Amino acid sequence: MGRISLKERINEGLFLLDGAMGTELIARRIEAGKCNDYLNIKSPDIVLDIHRAYLQAGSDAVITNTFGANKYALARHGFAERSKEINTAAAQIARRAAGEEKYVLGDIGPSGDFLEPLGPLKADGLKDAFAQQAKALSAGGVDGFIIETMTALDEVTIAIEAVKSISDLPVFVSLAYDPAGEKFRTMMGIGPADAADKLLPLGIDALGFNCGSLGMEQYVSLAQIYVSETKGEVAILAEPNAGKPELVDDQVIYKVSPEDFAAAAEKIHSAGVNIIGGCCGTGLAHIEAVAKRLK
Repeated sequence: MGRISLKERINEGLFLLDGAMGTELIARRIEAGKCNDYLNIKSPDIVLDIHRAYLQAGSDAVITNTFGANKYALARHGFAERSKEINTAAAQIARRAAGEEKYVLGDIGPSGDFLEPLGPLKADGLKDAFAQQAKALSAGGVDGFIIETMTALDEVTIAIEAVKSISDLPVFVSLAYDPAGEKFRTMMGIGPADAADKLLPLGIDALGFNCGSLGMEQYVSLAQIYVSETKGEVAILAEPNAGKPELVDDQVIYKVSPEDFAAAAEKIHSAGVNIIGGCCGTGLAHIEAVAKRLK
């Protein structure tokens, strides 16, 4: 019997994603601040090893090393013209690690700039950039896409439309939240209700959150809000950081232990969230702890 489709799989209980790519790259002494996406070309074995390690830790899917692989983000490193090459290579590496039993999600992160009139980006140009990235990821063999760490509704809407213009594969969408009093908002002021209201009609397959500057109990509360706001219309995903980031000796540190992360993940899962992974500060030990606790 062959593997079931990704759309079916995410509705069959816990679907465990991987943890942070950047955290594991730093653990392998890759210099921070460089173009991690270019490692798909320069050092593919390192990326492959991280994917395999997460799968061995218990992940059901790995996310391609392409968070900043749209042409606008790549331009900051001088690689704008290599977007297709970088994304295709990333998908092929992840596919090689996952084989035919596990799943691969093509990662699409934000452009890093603002659309007009707040910034220089034009909607058509941004849609074309995201479509090019999605097409290259699809060619490399992904099973679906995750549009993540978004903060603005106009950009995430364009990204969804771009992906759907070139593929019928599942689309997961994730926004990054910060505390706003007793509520939660993205940098651009978007709350969970706003996201559900505007994005669910676009036909996405999962909606949720990642990254941000929340503590673990706040991530649990945010999960509960998302479950309430979406009313069972879509799968919910959660990729918390390993707690709230702290600045120690000019370095950003995440202090939540694998055991405490897994305890919070259990609460998130109990709230009704089936798609769970980790963002900044989470590594192999965090994902292994979640897998042992929830599987």
